[in-house]
Amino acid sequence: MMSYIPLIEPSTTTGEHSQTFQQIQGAFGTVPNMFKAIGQSSAALESMWTSFVALGKGQINSQLGEQVAVFIANVNRCEYCLAAHTLLGQNAGLSSDQIKAAQAGRSDDARTQAALDFAAKIVKQRAQLSEQDVAQVKQAGFSDAEVAELVAHVALNIFTNYTNVALAVPVDFPHVQLIQAA
Repeated sequence: MMSYIPLIEPSTTTGEHSQTFQQIQGAFGTVPNMFKAIGQSSAALESMWTSFVALGKGQINSQLGEQVAVFIANVNRCEYCLAAHTLLGQNAGLSSDQIKAAQAGRSDDARTQAALDFAAKIVKQRAQLSEQDVAQVKQAGFSDAEVAELVAHVALNIFTNYTNVALAVPVDFPHVQLIQAA
């Protein structure tokens, strides 16, 4: 499958655009196709990349971030993000069972389950949350800062899911099968 827009070749860019691609190359060892597609716009590329970098410095650890990501990818039917975040989840130390469970919105860990339930409500209810929805995730041990970060993780994953689905970005990670959404 070909992308609906051309994938930009990072070596043809200059200035800040080029610097952003160099940072991505340094982080991944390559520039994934998603960044080459969104990289048609240096502003969109910078928006996506700086969000990844900022959330990487947050209080939500990489394992939970990847569990949220595979779940949202499955809900939004984004094969690209499911494949990428499955690999990133493995690299973060998650077992294949933990990743498969998260893809289905499940976890044996109560705190992780609360985060997945919260993410599900954000996505499926289009962020129309109640005070009780926020109270539930906080009762599971999430601070106000972590609640804000969970919202940011969901928003970033929606951004990447929509980018890859809307633009038909070719998957350049090992394929992972979508499952029926819960």
